[in-house]
Amino acid sequence: MVLVRPQLGENIGKAARAMANFGLREMRLVTPRDGWPNPSAGPAAAGADLILDTAKVYESTADAVADCAHVFATTVRKRGVTKPVLTPEEAADAVHGEPGKSAILFGPERSGLETEDVALARTIVTVPIDPEFGSLNLAQAVILCAYEWSKRKGLAQPPKEDLLPPGPQDELDGLIAHLERMLEPKGYFLPETRAEATRRTLRGVLTKPGWNHLELRTLRGVLSSLERQPRD
Repeated sequence: MVLVRPQLGENIGKAARAMANFGLREMRLVTPRDGWPNPSAGPAAAGADLILDTAKVYESTADAVADCAHVFATTVRKRGVTKPVLTPEEAADAVHGEPGKSAILFGPERSGLETEDVALARTIVTVPIDPEFGSLNLAQAVILCAYEWSKRKGLAQPPKEDLLPPGPQDELDGLIAHLERMLEPKGYFLPETRAEATRRTLRGVLTKPGWNHLELRTLRGVLSSLERQPRD
């Protein structure tokens, strides 16, 4: 990830944090406005200090990408340069599908990449975005590209919650019968001509969630509590 003339140390730190979230480690900086290292970057990086500590600084964008076989420029506008335009997803496919080192260029916060920077790239990367508000901050742009890259890298997924299977049918039937027994004296199933249809609908509603046995027992406990007389 190459940050070209970044202005705020906080944004450099946030970009490093975004990179670390998705397994990217190499940051290159082209003439940061406030110099480097920048004391404001560390707190914003929220622990991604390794990326900041190993970030390399270059005098020009050309120097920063000199060893890269594939260069992508992130920009909303083509700026009169005729180049292929990809989404971050398509760019990630290209990065993983071609040999050699790839660089993605991100422009300064205020104005984005200059035409000279874009000219160094083979491809433009543009996020499909609302034309009425087409401005992304630096860290947002980095995280979009980093996320798409990571999806093809096979990073470990967070473990899924262990879900209990649906409870046995007799426990579900017990819950339904319990509720019907409570509703009968309230006249819920009147008129008689609609009673069976109402019971079927009620059963469908209670069957759909697939309650596990703990949930069924909890609901039975709720109904039992509602049946009891209030305590003094």
